[in-house]
Amino acid sequence: MTTTAPRPTTTAAFTERFDPRLLAALGGFCISLSSVFIKVSHTSGSTSAFWRCLIALPVLLALAARERRANPGARRRALLPLLAGTGLGLDFVLWGEAIPRVGAGIATVLLAVQVIIVPLLAFAFLGERPTRRFLAAVPVLLGGVVLAGGFAGTGSFGSDPVTGAVAAMLAGAGYAAYLFLIRLSGGSGTQAHSLVLATVSAGVVAVVLGVPTGTLDLAPGWSAFGWLVALAVVGQLVGWLLISAALPRMSATTGATLMLLQPVGAVLLGIGLLGETPGWAQLVGCAGVVAAVCFAGRGSAGGRSRS
Repeated sequence: MTTTAPRPTTTAAFTERFDPRLLAALGGFCISLSSVFIKVSHTSGSTSAFWRCLIALPVLLALAARERRANPGARRRALLPLLAGTGLGLDFVLWGEAIPRVGAGIATVLLAVQVIIVPLLAFAFLGERPTRRFLAAVPVLLGGVVLAGGFAGTGSFGSDPVTGAVAAMLAGAGYAAYLFLIRLSGGSGTQAHSLVLATVSAGVVAVVLGVPTGTLDLAPGWSAFGWLVALAVVGQLVGWLLISAALPRMSATTGATLMLLQPVGAVLLGIGLLGETPGWAQLVGCAGVVAAVCFAGRGSAGGRSRS
């Protein structure tokens, strides 16, 4: 009796041609654009999270159906992607609340806490030991977060920078949970399936948090809706499909550090497109975060995850 190896879907076959580090970097840039779309939409975190998930879902379902037809025998997990989606939902909602308070660029930089949490989770559950470069970069990264978030008491951009900074870091914790769990759930021919489940779970989180607080707007208006469509297509579909294709092919540390390149784009876009003017201490902090990321990522880029 012979067995036939599962055929990769069109999406998977295309993404597997490229270095996963390139895919992660492109996905990160798409997410950096997301912060701009959220701010110009003038919607709450729950509203932007709910609509970006809902708008993206039909396309993701179509991709998942094609994926299932191409690889009918592929092992598809449900629990891990659903759990990952709760972290993603917290990230979406809290990040959306942080952006108007501390700025699109700074809020994205403060998601940097995930670069500490993800490798710690990988060490605790997978036995992946962080590199010496990573351990040396952690103090610089933490110092950069303190300065970028306005915790040092210097002049900071934003209407409520400290509250926004705290929300952004909590979003980073949710983001770390998503990155770690989606990596564990990844497998050949199951990328779209995992992303569908994570997106549904994230949308449910937005409803659970938005309805009791009265922040979920089901009729945000056409102007806001247009920006939310751009958010869903660029950040939810393109960005997360690239990331989901890249993460299972890299180590946890490599994936986390490459994903942090997105704050560079967010800060530059915030300054250039939104007129944000971070204080000098915040810019120094951002530079410290980027330097720590580059230092930690060097030497671990060749790592490969255990699928």
